[in-house]
Amino acid sequence: MGRLYLVTDGAEVARRRKLVAPGVLVEVWGDLYDAGHFWMGEQTKGYLDGAGPPLATKSILDPEAVSVYYGPRLCDVESLPSEESLKSRALSAHAIGVAWITFDQLGERTKYEPASPADPIFYLRRPGGQAAHVWRLFRAKDEAIVYMGEYYGKDSEARDWAESLPVGSFDDLVARYGQKS
Repeated sequence: MGRLYLVTDGAEVARRRKLVAPGVLVEVWGDLYDAGHFWMGEQTKGYLDGAGPPLATKSILDPEAVSVYYGPRLCDVESLPSEESLKSRALSAHAIGVAWITFDQLGERTKYEPASPADPIFYLRRPGGQAAHVWRLFRAKDEAIVYMGEYYGKDSEARDWAESLPVGSFDDLVARYGQKS
């Protein structure tokens, strides 16, 4: 997986989307806190860059900066979104990590209705995928530790994942892993 990009020229992104070949998926996630800012992965940026000079970026992140926890009950993997899409979506909400929570510690399917795009629980699947996946993003390490301990109960792997998050907040993530362009 390639790098993740923050782009600020929404008008140019919209113009170029129309120029990308039909049937090519261009996933761009609007930043939920900074109007006019957009997160995308390297593949999407490549498609958009193919329609003109390279898009100017405000920040570039190594994809390893955003941690993903899949857990022991992972299923319907053919419907999982690409990590590029998932991590870009998480960054759009200023998250430092994201966990697959489609099934809880008892094996029950998670039922949840997100209240807004900023809701920390959201649905995302691969386009054309048959199964909907439920995700929980974390904007702070402390939040992840508490949630994973409660949601996964005795699963020490989940708690270990949360405790191993390398940063405490989104600002820390951008400062530590972001490269100004």
